[in-house]
Amino acid sequence: MSILQEKYKKEIIPAMQSKFGYKNIMSVPRVVKAVVNVGVGRIRDEKQHEEIRKYLALITGQKSAARPAKKAIASFKTRQGLIVGYRATLRGKRMYDFLSRLINIALPRTRDFKGIETSSFDSKGNLTIGIKEHIVFPEIIGEDYRFLFGLEVTVVTTAKKREEGIELLKLMGFPIRT
Repeated sequence: MSILQEKYKKEIIPAMQSKFGYKNIMSVPRVVKAVVNVGVGRIRDEKQHEEIRKYLALITGQKSAARPAKKAIASFKTRQGLIVGYRATLRGKRMYDFLSRLINIALPRTRDFKGIETSSFDSKGNLTIGIKEHIVFPEIIGEDYRFLFGLEVTVVTTAKKREEGIELLKLMGFPIRT
């Protein structure tokens, strides 16, 4: 069991129960999954696609799935079925390990980072943040990287309200601005 998972069971559940008045432990919101997306719409070189997949696998700890375009859009020069991104959905231990690295290492290393805005949360308490440079993750240090790419991280929770999701992730250690 990861450190973040233990913290959730020992500290976060009682804190959430006292703040929101949950009677049952199972009704306390929890993190279900973390989805990491990388868009490659403009990149046509197959070598760069392979490099992005390699770095995404290093960052997430699992192989990513290719995301094809659903329909052709002439102004974006895309055809139906063309690969426009890669996605990795993390659950369980991998998710907690990734979130721990994100909270403690990657976000503090991000340039000009002052905290996560509360506007990054949707109405159900899910958090979506964009990271401009993939090199903030500790797995990339020492690697030879030829170009930078950004990625998007979505943390999906079982919260019913926005405030519950914000409080849950704040207690987990996410640097959220209030």
